[in-house]
Amino acid sequence: MVNPIKVFQDDDSGAVTVDWVVLSAAVIGMGLVALKPIAFSTESATSKVSADVSSVPVGFENQ
Repeated sequence: MVNPIKVFQDDDSGAVTVDWVVLSAAVIGMGLVALKPIAFSTESATSKVSADVSSVPVGFENQ
């Protein structure tokens, strides 16, 4: 008779899934770390563009 504990111990079919979950979490975490400074610089750049665009006269106001 096969020892069920030995069979369970030798079964490694779920190990690949765990590896992929950890690898995916690491990639997502690095992406978020890289995205944070880009998002803040984009916000400040859009504020500057908005201020410049709002200061330009539009239409027939200058004539």
